[in-house]
Amino acid sequence: MSAREGLVVASHGRHCVVETPDGERRICHPRGKKSQAVVGDQVRWLAPPPGQGDEGTIEKVLPRRNLFYRQDEIRTKSFAANLDQVLILIAAEPVFSESQLARALIAAEAEGITPLIALNKSDLVEPFARAWERLLPYRHMAGKAGPGSHHYNVLPLSLAQSGEADRAALLQHLQGKATLVLGPSGAGKSTLINLLVPGASVLTGEISQALNSGKHTTTSTAWYWVDQARTTALIDSPGFQEFGLRHLAPTDLARCMPDIGAHANACKFYNCTHLHEPGCAVQLQVESDSRPGTISANRYKIYKELFAELSEAPRY
Repeated sequence: MSAREGLVVASHGRHCVVETPDGERRICHPRGKKSQAVVGDQVRWLAPPPGQGDEGTIEKVLPRRNLFYRQDEIRTKSFAANLDQVLILIAAEPVFSESQLARALIAAEAEGITPLIALNKSDLVEPFARAWERLLPYRHMAGKAGPGSHHYNVLPLSLAQSGEADRAALLQHLQGKATLVLGPSGAGKSTLINLLVPGASVLTGEISQALNSGKHTTTSTAWYWVDQARTTALIDSPGFQEFGLRHLAPTDLARCMPDIGAHANACKFYNCTHLHEPGCAVQLQVESDSRPGTISANRYKIYKELFAELSEAPRY
C-alpha cells in the first residue's frame, strides 16, 4: 500500500489528526517511539490494513519551511510548522507585557516568519491610547525588519460589535496565508478565532474527543480553515505566558530585533555585543533624557536583559 500525503491539523501526545487533500481527516500515530510531527507539517502516512482499526501511521515528516518554537532550560515547545505569519494579539486591557511581545517577535524573526501585531479593545478609548503609545517603537519599525520579515504591521482592532472595519482589515492580512495566533489570557484570542471560524469550538471538541484528550484549545494546538476553499488558515496555540529563547545565541539577538539590527553593522568592532564597546553604533541610537534616538530605551533594556539571559550557562 502506497503512502498518502496529508496535513497535520491537530496533535495531542503521540497522536495527531491528518487531513488529506480532499478534506478527509484521520487519526494517525508515528512509527517508532517519539512523535516528530507538529501542526502544519506535511506528512506521508499509511492507512491501516483491513480489519486493523482506523488509525493511520505516519511514515515521514516532509521538509519544513520553518518551525516556530520556544525553548527554556528544561523543554522545547513547538507551536507549528510551515507558517506564513505569526499574529500576536494583545489588548489595551489587561496591560500586555512588552518583554513577552518582544520574545515572540524575536522567535518569528529567527525563523523567517512575518510577524503581525494586533492591539485589541480599541473601543476602550483611554486604555487603548496608552497601549497604542507603548507600541510606538514597533509602529516605527515598519519597513525596517530583518532578513526574515517584510515589516512589522501594527493593527488596531475591536472584537466588539462595533469593530467590523477593523476585522475586515485584519482579514485582508490573513487571506491566503497560514497564520499562528498567539496571545495572553484576556486578549481575545478565542473570540477572534470563533468570529473568523464559526463552529471552531465545536470542531475543537470533536478533535479532542477523537484523540481522547479531554483537552480544550488552551492545552493543544489546532488548525482551522477560515474559508471553504481551504486557502486561509488560523492556528490556535497556547503557551504565550512563558516564552524562552534558549534556542538562540546572544549574538543572534541583534539580527532578530530590527531597530537594533539596523545599526549593528556600523559598529567599530565586527563582534560588538552592543553593551559596552567603544564605537558602538547601536548605543549611539538609544534614546535618553538628553538625546533623541531611533532605539527606545525600553527596547534596549529588553535587549540587554535577553543578552544576559542567553549568556547564562544552563543550570541542569
